[in-house]
Amino acid sequence: MAMNKRKRIDEIAGVEKAPTGIVGFDSIIGGGLPRGRTTLVLGGTGAGKTVFSLQVLVGGMRQHGEPGMCVSMEEDVQQMIVNTAGFGWDLPGLIRERKFFVIDARMGPGIVKAGAFDLTGLLAEIKAHADKIGARRIVFDSLDSLLTLLDDPKAERQELYRLRDWLAENNLTGIINVHSEAGLVPFPRYGFLQSMVDCVVVLDNRMVGDHFSRILRIVKCRGRRFLGNEFPMLIDSGGIQIAVGPQKSDYAVSSKRVSTGIGRLDDMLRGGYYRGSSVLITGAPGSAKSTLVGAFLEAACRRGERALYVGFDEAVGAILRNLASVAVKLEPYMKSGLLRVHAVRAEDQRAEQHFAKIAALLREQKPQCLGIDPISALLQSGPVQVAVRITKHLLDLAKVEQITVVCTSLLEGINVQSEATPIQVSTIADTWIHLSFAIHAGERNRALTVIKSRGTGHSNQVRELVLSDEGISLADVYSSGGEVLMGTLRWEKEIADELERLCARTEMERRRRELELAEAEAASHAELSTRELKARRAELALLQREQELLEKRWTEDPKQRLKVRSGNKPTPTDVPSTTRYTAAALEAVHSARRHDPKRSRK
Repeated sequence: MAMNKRKRIDEIAGVEKAPTGIVGFDSIIGGGLPRGRTTLVLGGTGAGKTVFSLQVLVGGMRQHGEPGMCVSMEEDVQQMIVNTAGFGWDLPGLIRERKFFVIDARMGPGIVKAGAFDLTGLLAEIKAHADKIGARRIVFDSLDSLLTLLDDPKAERQELYRLRDWLAENNLTGIINVHSEAGLVPFPRYGFLQSMVDCVVVLDNRMVGDHFSRILRIVKCRGRRFLGNEFPMLIDSGGIQIAVGPQKSDYAVSSKRVSTGIGRLDDMLRGGYYRGSSVLITGAPGSAKSTLVGAFLEAACRRGERALYVGFDEAVGAILRNLASVAVKLEPYMKSGLLRVHAVRAEDQRAEQHFAKIAALLREQKPQCLGIDPISALLQSGPVQVAVRITKHLLDLAKVEQITVVCTSLLEGINVQSEATPIQVSTIADTWIHLSFAIHAGERNRALTVIKSRGTGHSNQVRELVLSDEGISLADVYSSGGEVLMGTLRWEKEIADELERLCARTEMERRRRELELAEAEAASHAELSTRELKARRAELALLQREQELLEKRWTEDPKQRLKVRSGNKPTPTDVPSTTRYTAAALEAVHSARRHDPKRSRK
């Protein structure tokens, strides 16, 4: 007994999923509707209940090979097929392939008798057709048309529970559509419906200001985690799509850099943008926001990377022409297929429609770089809260796919230091570049500054952004009196600095020549001093020798006189050598004096 109980608990904990094939819906409900159980779909007129239910059937047939059935209790079968032809589902072809079957279960008041009606006969017919085609999914559209004909609340409740149990016994994934306004069951006595079923999905359409929006919300889904917030829903040529970003809290983060397309801006960002990061460029009209996006995408194409440009409110031809005027040429890359340009008017579609289209383009183009110009245009296509949510979904999608996205936002009267934009992108963007105008001395010049760049150092300088026929560049920083100079003032400062450098070089050359002359004169004086020193030393030696000779003479003279007086003739060796030494010393002194300039001048 304990083993059987444990097995039943394990089965309940692992509710099997039935993927719907509706883009975005499976991600918010945890993979799909509960398989083999009943789902209640509530919604008002035009909310998309029938489209939602039929798309779940088509998704099961096309993507998972699960045949389906539709029990129509309100709409004519042929009208239903014609109304859904625009979605490309080809219901007649699926019927011929025995993958789809429709039962017309509309009933008039005369058929239903109070207290005597039950679903036994209808369920028997459904069972026969389900077995014939092997149906795994079934839709009841719309059950409230039948409920309004019943008159006994107890019997009604009994039949609804009978329907739920029958679906479970036959392992059919059932969808029951009920008309409802604002997610409320139309009659209080049917309030038990939401507690009876295993999953409740509410569809709503509403006007917010001048904008029409469709909303989807999951109220409950037993046995699984789901997101219960409201999500924008759109119906386009492919059916229903839910505007929701990827439900991943972790994604790959790269430390590689990609060029901004402007060399000096790369230097300001220590090598460019991080790959897979989100970049926001803000500024007033005409401040060159689109130009920076174009330069980034052109650099990506030069590297051989695929790119996508989404432009609002400008034609493709105008985008290409305007960027070509500053030497950003995108047309060759469009022809090669590396670049795709999608241009659309923002107010022509709702924000969730723009999201669906961009998401589809990302799947088709598979770009590594994305430019959206301007992303703030989404404010013109729906309520602010929807536009903000769609923007965040787009950036999340780009991060998960490792797409480097550069988007622009128009600022009018926004304080830069508040780090807030109308679309609320600045708080979630990894890098924020702001463009502004510096007006001085009758000139308007563009200025660029990096407000923030997460995970990397960056320059805090305000640089002048210069646009010309040759391309885009950032001028050197010139400041005077604590103010950064731009335009003509910067040009004048450059000339003044160059003249100052020339004057400094001239003065240095003059001083060098003076020092060389002084050095030569000092060297000449040093040579003369050396010669004079030698002469003085020679004189000193002479005097010292003379003194020695005199002392010797004074010692020898008496002996010589005695020899003479005695008649002895002195020998040559007896002659004093004073005369010879004196002559040599005098010759050295005279030579030194002849080379002395001071004596020669005298």
